[in-house]
Amino acid sequence: MQTTGELLGSGRSADVYAIDDEWVLRRSRHGDGAASIAALMKYLAGHGYPVPEVDPAHPACADPETDLVMRRLSGPTMAQATLGGAMTAEEGGAALGRLLRQLHSVPAPAGLAATANGGPTARILHLDLHPENVLLTADGPMVIDWTNAEVGQPAPDWAMSALILAQVALAFPPEVSVGVRRGPTAMLAVAGSDAPEEGSAAVTGQGVGAGAVASQAKPSGSVKVPALPPITSRCDPVPSGETPATFARPRRL
Repeated sequence: MQTTGELLGSGRSADVYAIDDEWVLRRSRHGDGAASIAALMKYLAGHGYPVPEVDPAHPACADPETDLVMRRLSGPTMAQATLGGAMTAEEGGAALGRLLRQLHSVPAPAGLAATANGGPTARILHLDLHPENVLLTADGPMVIDWTNAEVGQPAPDWAMSALILAQVALAFPPEVSVGVRRGPTAMLAVAGSDAPEEGSAAVTGQGVGAGAVASQAKPSGSVKVPALPPITSRCDPVPSGETPATFARPRRL
């Protein structure tokens, strides 16, 4: 299978290639239903959620199971912003919490919600939302990597992000992990707070781009985090019969 340009990056299961100055190609190595992921991202964008623009009809899409063409974005990941001192772990955790809240305000597509856990109250779940899957652009944060998306109740989404952040914190020495642990704490504080008003900066992400993050940095008292250890992928949710009802297995998109 031919590629289209420079290899920009590689993840656990996919590679990203440059097409031109405007578009990139994400090519899965094993086939993960790229067409379905593109449809989900278009649906989320239509509800105002910050995801990269996709173009399923682009000529570079050679195989709908493996190829996803997305708008090329510029900006650091949230992890890079934290490493560079432009964002504290606490600020990053709160931003992740706002992104989760906004995602869970989007109703699941009717056809999927009808058969998912929770029925009409089911929501789209990312299930892998962590600092390496958020790009801080001039227009605000953009959420990437929707391979694990499912439909269900929001609780597992919060739990998965909290577990990933906690896993990272535990990998650091005690003098550093104290600051890093503020990330999941701040994220879960958003889960229990009043919902931000629609159109506010907390919901739209405006003012949270790379430039804004740098201007909001708090050098005094901030914990500068060293290189992050590898972030592992999520675990498959355990069967609902083995967990409380609120953590029943979501339905895969």
